[in-house]
Amino acid sequence: MSEAMPSRPQRTAHLRPVGDGELVAHHRVVHGYRRAYRIAGDGPALVLIHGIGDSSATWARLIPDLARTHTVIAPDLLGHGESDKPRADYSVAAYANGVRDLLTTLGIESATLLGHSLGGGVAMQFAYQFPERTERLILVSAGGVGREVNPVLRLVSLPGAHLALSALRLPGMRLQVGLAVRLLRLLDTGLGQDAPELLTLVDALPDETSRNAFIRTLRAVVDWRGQVVTMLDRCYLTEGMPTMLLWGDRDSVVPVRHAHRAREAMPGARLEIFEGAGHFPFHADPARFVALVQEFTAATAPADWSREHWRTLLVDGRPAPGHGPVGQPDLREASERSAT
Repeated sequence: MSEAMPSRPQRTAHLRPVGDGELVAHHRVVHGYRRAYRIAGDGPALVLIHGIGDSSATWARLIPDLARTHTVIAPDLLGHGESDKPRADYSVAAYANGVRDLLTTLGIESATLLGHSLGGGVAMQFAYQFPERTERLILVSAGGVGREVNPVLRLVSLPGAHLALSALRLPGMRLQVGLAVRLLRLLDTGLGQDAPELLTLVDALPDETSRNAFIRTLRAVVDWRGQVVTMLDRCYLTEGMPTMLLWGDRDSVVPVRHAHRAREAMPGARLEIFEGAGHFPFHADPARFVALVQEFTAATAPADWSREHWRTLLVDGRPAPGHGPVGQPDLREASERSAT
């Protein structure tokens, strides 16, 4: 099991700029809903799954370089970006199904899944539901490995939150939000690390349909007490699957201690910490991020899924609820529950 790397590797060369029209969104209708995605490159499939309120545009700076060695597919999850935003199931399991169905329409049978935040939870759920189609997991500031989450997200999960989100579109509010975000950055707060991204998320909710989809998605994974969905009880099933965790040490949305907890629960997982980065380490240091992904996928063989091995893990390896992968009580999780 790899240790976290406190020192930052030397940066690679500047990322290749994105050419005009290079990352134009494509669309497929699946189950009657239009789903947007970006695709580039050639080689083994690499699926990039964005976080809540975000879109495939978040990967724009990375896709050209990742596409040198991979076929990169970056979908807009249902309810996000250019995809449709129906009144529908926005659970993590439904998103995993949606990713599978999109890949099937594209003729892709297996892939490395790279997920950020909510997308990390979707990637883990995909690996749980479709292990035979998962070659590797790369989890970036991923949800689903602890209860803690930023208090702002807890508040937005409460009844009436759609009214507060609607108020953000009132004249002058965009300027006020921008000033507040800049203040957070000047004060060197954790949220200030992700100031540009916070403003982008505000701009991504221009109408009631978008806001409703955002709230439905959030409430599927967060309530007033914190994160609802956890994959810790099933993380032992990643045994034999190459897994890498990438986290910013100043992440105020999903604290970096979740990364250490996930590594302990995932046999053989590798952890890389981005010093000084917040919730978007791939924006803070995209060159290092791309280098790590390329090195990891080149140095590891795709998971060789076996039905018998899966069955053995389920029968013999399942830890009791609330316990770690070797049957020891998870005292940190209990402490976290009492704190919330």
